[in-house]
Amino acid sequence: MDLADIYAQIDDVCLKNSNKVLSAFIENNVSYTDFADINGYGNYDEGRDKLERIFARVLGAEDALVRPQIMSGTNAIYLTLSALLKHGDTMISLSGDPYDSLQEMIGLYGDSSQSLKANGVAYEQIDLINNAFDEEKIVHRLKEHNVKLVEIQRSRGYSARDSLSIAKIAHVIEKIREVNQDVIIMVDNCYGELVEELEPCDVGADLVVGSLMKNLGGGIASTGGYVAGKKEFIQMVAERLTAPGIGKELGANFNLNNSFFKGIFMAPNAVKNALKTAVFASYMLEKLGYQKIWPGSRDHRTDIIQTVELGSKEALVKFTQGIQSASPIDAFVKVLPAPMPGYPFDEVMAAGSFTQGSTIELSADAPVVPPYTLYMQGGLSIEYGKLSILLALSNLKK
Repeated sequence: MDLADIYAQIDDVCLKNSNKVLSAFIENNVSYTDFADINGYGNYDEGRDKLERIFARVLGAEDALVRPQIMSGTNAIYLTLSALLKHGDTMISLSGDPYDSLQEMIGLYGDSSQSLKANGVAYEQIDLINNAFDEEKIVHRLKEHNVKLVEIQRSRGYSARDSLSIAKIAHVIEKIREVNQDVIIMVDNCYGELVEELEPCDVGADLVVGSLMKNLGGGIASTGGYVAGKKEFIQMVAERLTAPGIGKELGANFNLNNSFFKGIFMAPNAVKNALKTAVFASYMLEKLGYQKIWPGSRDHRTDIIQTVELGSKEALVKFTQGIQSASPIDAFVKVLPAPMPGYPFDEVMAAGSFTQGSTIELSADAPVVPPYTLYMQGGLSIEYGKLSILLALSNLKK
């Protein structure tokens, strides 16, 4: 099989990450009693505390906040930034334009009184050059020591750039620390968890954030998000979520501990299948003659996203409809472009998933703007992934 060696590499990373997860479970003495439903204030939830220690261990961090009260990756990012940045502080995006749903949160458009800019936080960005960090400009800017936080978006988002590998992130962190020991380095880890053997905190990031409806939920967690990193920063984020003086001590688990534990336990396997599905989709698109495909079937991957530039609104909608028609849930629904909260353009989205918005399950979405690039991700099994991709391509050819 043409992809056998690529699949073998993915299997190897999955095995190593599975060992890391299993070791974290064993080290923390996870017990059936840790799945107990804790309601009300959520005091003294030992299961919740163990879960957060497991996330910290897996992500190479000192501490973690893993809660159903964090509703999405965007929510996790806003929670973190609003906890760490105050009036007069400056943050810089080191990976160019942030993902669409973050732009109104920052205050790049819209008139929300709760955006970072509206609350006195200054925003700057340094664009990538040829899919790499502009190290010269970053080092020059951070020598000034008046920047509170820098943010790196690991995934490509809705841009044409490559996703950022752990090796690239490690290198730029090393350069930053040569000139500035104080700036907080935060990585938006969405879609990238467990794709490689190391995580951003393993190579010097102070914080990582993400959603449990992506990689680390394993297709089992039905809500939730996480923040992991240095203990002092996690305490600040926890106090922003609850209240000063309360921090991580409160927060009912809504009987979700079992699915959160099971989700991260299955996450390496879910990520493995999502990667194999993406590789297969890329391979088939290449065989059909599509030219603008990122990553290629044999390229190194650092997240689960697969893109293809389709060139027209009609082709974009047809492919997305094909993914929806091959989904286990709502296959009969005909998806069409429509406005979506938090996004500046109409979106077309196929999301026939068991959990609404779960992008570790096979989904596809895109802003309906030229050059009409589709973004696919997820796939809980390679078998279902192959079937869905083949049906979607058949629909597109029709």
